[in-house]
Amino acid sequence: MSTEGATHMNNRQRWFIVAIFAVAMAWLESAVVFYLRTWCNRIDPYQAEPLPNIAGLGGVEIIREAATLIMLWLVGMLAGNTPRSRWGYSAVAFGVWDIFYYVFLRLICPWPKSLLDWDILFLLPLPWWGPVLAPVLIAVLMILWGTLASQGEPFLHPFRVEWRAWLLNFAGTAVALYVFMADALQAAKGGPTAIRQVLPPPHGFNWPLFTVALALMAAPVVHTARQLRARAGAPEFRTAKST
Repeated sequence: MSTEGATHMNNRQRWFIVAIFAVAMAWLESAVVFYLRTWCNRIDPYQAEPLPNIAGLGGVEIIREAATLIMLWLVGMLAGNTPRSRWGYSAVAFGVWDIFYYVFLRLICPWPKSLLDWDILFLLPLPWWGPVLAPVLIAVLMILWGTLASQGEPFLHPFRVEWRAWLLNFAGTAVALYVFMADALQAAKGGPTAIRQVLPPPHGFNWPLFTVALALMAAPVVHTARQLRARAGAPEFRTAKST
């Protein structure tokens, strides 16, 4: 087997290990959320007083969410060999975890009933609200880019030259965050109590603006796919592949 083939197989094995870790972590996360929501009588978060004022719970939840993000990021940092592949594996881990989190919640309890059910997605820095479908679509984009980035090495150009694509991605991320936190931002002037009681209107999600955000966030996926296509036609890579 050639060196390139061995590296490719190794990358695939790493991808599956990262994905298995993310699936296992998703079950753990789903179980913890099930316990907490059962305790608070909030299996379906879309109800009056979605964030009950229970002493200590808010702080614990915020730290738990931060710890989850750190663990998903670190597994990618450990799996990759280059800056691009490290962030790629982290994106795969986050995307797989996010999707299976909802899959496992549906298996554990009768929620979500559909992809359009509303959920409190995160609490940092303010509560994010949105239909389940919205984060799932972002997770799919993360898996796509993460797979291309982690499995496509070596690339023709270094990671840093992709700044234009990432600038578009960051703009899309900012727009998506606004869509998710729009109701919490409006309630922020009323203080913590008003933020905890935010319940967006059932059909109030701004899908047109979120679609724009999703298109902007897809810029690195398109750019990386084009790089791989260009690499396939580069003479030096065709020669290396044939030897």
